[in-house]
Amino acid sequence: MTEATTTTGNRELVLTRLLDAPRDKLFKCWTDAALLKQWFVPAPWTIAHAEVDVRTGGSSVIVMADPDGNEFPNRGVYLEVVENEKIVFTDAYTHDWQPSENPFFTGIITFADEDGKTRYTAIARHWTVENCENHEKMGFHEGWGQCATQLEALAKTL
Repeated sequence: MTEATTTTGNRELVLTRLLDAPRDKLFKCWTDAALLKQWFVPAPWTIAHAEVDVRTGGSSVIVMADPDGNEFPNRGVYLEVVENEKIVFTDAYTHDWQPSENPFFTGIITFADEDGKTRYTAIARHWTVENCENHEKMGFHEGWGQCATQLEALAKTL
């Protein structure tokens, strides 16, 4: 496993890893709600509900649940979708381009072929330095790293 986690500038967190799974399968795990529910949060957290309309301008609702059953809904919009290559999403808007109450970050996910595997890069670009620092303290690197491991394992079964 080749992995790098970094903080770039003062508002961006980055996880990059070489995953042993084809990028089309990884992309499918990001774009199919039933698959997304299986890997998108670090265990023992779960996804209680997921709706995804993965297309530029499409919206999503992903409800995370902690081990005690407390639910945390996350709404967003897809800004750019390039099949098997890139997904850009943000929580700055909800469905129909309605501004959200408290925008936190924009996610940029890329998939690139590399030596028979996939270079997976996840960037969390935050609206404020404070949001970036809070996300890092919440465990961005560990949590997103665990999710990447779960994503790879699921993609290998498809």
